Amino acid sequence: MEKVRTAGGGGDKVGGDGDGSRHRTQQEEEKEQGQEAIRLSLVKRKKDFKHMERIGGGRWVNVLQGLELHEGVFSAAEQQRIVDCVLDFQDRGRSGLLRERTYSEPKKWMRGKGRVTIQFGCCYNYAKDNNGNLPGIMRDEEVDPMPPILKTMIKRMVAWHVLPPTCVPNSCIINIYDEDDCIPPHIDHHDFVRPFCTVSFLSQCNILFGTHIKVVSPGVFAAPTSIPLPVGSVLVLNGNGADVAKHCVPAVPTKRISITFRKMEDRKLPYRFIPDPELQNLRPLRYPPMPAPVNELVSSRAQPRPASTPLAQAQPASTPPPRAEPREEQSSEGKKWTRDSPFSSEDFPPLGSLSSAGKSQQNKPHRPARR
Repeated sequence: MEKVRTAGGGGDKVGGDGDGSRHRTQQEEEKEQGQEAIRLSLVKRKKDFKHMERIGGGRWVNVLQGLELHEGVFSAAEQQRIVDCVLDFQDRGRSGLLRERTYSEPKKWMRGKGRVTIQFGCCYNYAKDNNGNLPGIMRDEEVDPMPPILKTMIKRMVAWHVLPPTCVPNSCIINIYDEDDCIPPHIDHHDFVRPFCTVSFLSQCNILFGTHIKVVSPGVFAAPTSIPLPVGSVLVLNGNGADVAKHCVPAVPTKRISITFRKMEDRKLPYRFIPDPELQNLRPLRYPPMPAPVNELVSSRAQPRPASTPLAQAQPASTPPPRAEPREEQSSEGKKWTRDSPFSSEDFPPLGSLSSAGKSQQNKPHRPARR
């Protein structure tokens, strides 16, 4: 089977028919690019956040300058595949099948403490540890490399003008919140360049901003302003919104997942870090204007018809469209794949080497991935 890269680096799809592999025609490529351009044109983008604070008793500054909120980047079906993979990573971490520094699940000894973290690309140390290591990237530690589904998300965000091609992420951290978990006020470490972004799943929550955020009680914070994060939205942090204002997530009322993507400073790269060739030379789609074939596709969309693929559903994530199961076929290896979406139901790798915990459990039957 032949692999064909979608326009704009949105992801890889497997092509071909029962008689063997074939090259796509120019008409097929233009139709696919037109479909992607339709969804791209319907992404909701808010870039005018404003909250003025007096800095250091001097001039007034918009501390939210540089923040952007993008909605509709990932369809409801794509979000579900991403969540399924994250929960499978959690199962693997609990079974000791990820590197020791990749997976962390502290005991919940009080409200607001105990969220699960899964790190790919680098090991970030949140606070000074018992060995005297300061907060920042631990260059001599290894974690698992970026899984395919997360690389597909990065390609989509660069292609759809969410992240600039000059700042392609090469690390990420997944936060899995249970009820009452939170993230305290902070400014992201400058071992990571700006901008960076976080994608929200499962439930909406507020993120708080301000130069001074008061900790009222465990998981409860008082801040001068807040921004709602809809399910499936991408919040980009840059400028004052990343470096002047602190931000935090108060105790969540229900389960939530966030994935934060960041690019490491070159001088802070882990010693054994190898750049991923799939994340090199990414480029955004042409936008605006939309390609000519899009006009025909827009006209055809006026006629009622069932949505056949996740990529055809261009409604914003805050009002998710009716779920439509993408068509599945069999590859030559017998694995299922989805014709119309770069997010495969099996889009995660055999991650890294076994941790010490995993070695002691090698003879135990592996719990099947949650689906």
